[in-house]
Amino acid sequence: MNDYQKFLESKRHLLGSFGFKANYVPGVAFDFQKYAIESAIAKGRQAVFLDTGLGKTLVQLSIARNIIQHTNKKVLILTPLAVGFQFIKEAEVRGITDDIEISKDGKHTKKIVICNYERLHYFNDKDFECVILDESSILKNFDGKIKDNITSFIKKIPYRFLSTATPSPNDFIELGTSSEALGYMGYMDMLGKFFKANNNAVDSSNRNIGEKFYLKPHAEKDFFAWVNQWSIMAKMPSDLGNFSDERYRLPELIINKSVVNNDSNFIIDNQFEMFNRPAKGFNEIRQEVKQTINSRCDRALELAKGKTSVYWVNRNEESKILRENDSEAVEIIGSQSIDQKEEILKAFAEGNIKRLITKAKMTGMGLNWQHCNHSVFFPTYSYEQYYQAIRRFWRFGQKENVTIDMVISDGQTRVLEALEQKTQKAIELHKNLTQNVNRSFEHKTKQFNKEIIKPKFI
Repeated sequence: MNDYQKFLESKRHLLGSFGFKANYVPGVAFDFQKYAIESAIAKGRQAVFLDTGLGKTLVQLSIARNIIQHTNKKVLILTPLAVGFQFIKEAEVRGITDDIEISKDGKHTKKIVICNYERLHYFNDKDFECVILDESSILKNFDGKIKDNITSFIKKIPYRFLSTATPSPNDFIELGTSSEALGYMGYMDMLGKFFKANNNAVDSSNRNIGEKFYLKPHAEKDFFAWVNQWSIMAKMPSDLGNFSDERYRLPELIINKSVVNNDSNFIIDNQFEMFNRPAKGFNEIRQEVKQTINSRCDRALELAKGKTSVYWVNRNEESKILRENDSEAVEIIGSQSIDQKEEILKAFAEGNIKRLITKAKMTGMGLNWQHCNHSVFFPTYSYEQYYQAIRRFWRFGQKENVTIDMVISDGQTRVLEALEQKTQKAIELHKNLTQNVNRSFEHKTKQFNKEIIKPKFI
């Protein structure tokens, strides 16, 4: 191999394996979960992008036990709020281990230690041989300090695993953040190699809705092949191979649109407009939301009356109105302590609270609420918040049809239209992403072996 070939080889983003052969797979694991466990352990540093309800908790606990049996050292599992008790319950019910505990202050005596992302600063990275990030896509919701603390911590750990539902198809940059956390290519390098700025170019009209970058057409195969080297991804078991989807046929998801009238006109440049019309830009949407807050909350109260339900709100004022007018509802707000939020979420999961008022950005990830099959949702432009919120109920283990009542004003129709478009786009992109990421990849090179024909004058 000459110097130039060595230079080209050095530029290839191929990844080594840091793992070992799996030494434990629980007998209750389905075939595709067994595949996921064995794949992750063999890699040693991997993202496990399994959609909601496919058993990520079981997979993560099994990974942890493999690491412990191989190294006899501790494993730290980071989770969103109130998700830790689900790990404890799963480990007990599935018979995986009793050597597991939740720590809120950095003190621990068991081999598997669970804590919230917000409490990571209590822990010492030298105490752990492995770290597992549950619902790792939540990282982008944290401020810079917490995110930097998490990234810095996990980079010091030998075995690293990320676990979340398949990443947002409109946010490929999330994949770069995941790769960097695992110790592979950083997201800035990823942008430079595979992406192009989405500056309203002609060829960007159908790409990644609302995002600043889009995947270069000629780099798509290489990008998916690169992701394939450090992750597995599935929305259904069959995405991982010849596995049956039969167990994962979900009940019907019923989406209702409930529209309230807005009799107020927009104020543009301190002047009232003469006629009502749908809101266009973000400023007009904010006006529309403020003008209809009481009527939307009244409608939400009507729709949730007598049901076990979750109100998904966006503004503190919406939350306050619902709390004051629904005596059976309990509110989660940002000013509450972590312990207070966890107690409320646990109480709702156990059926001790009839209705919950919360925000998707606070509690929209990782929680299993199959006991509830109704929700009232105040939509925004965020597809991920919408998707994560409804999948708290509509997931494996849900026995009833799930009803989501979307409450909007007549001026917010464009928000709902945009969300519906993003949903369809997401279905297409998820399918493309999953099919390509899980395909076999072989790096092929062309050998230049033809005789060089030199000019006659040389």
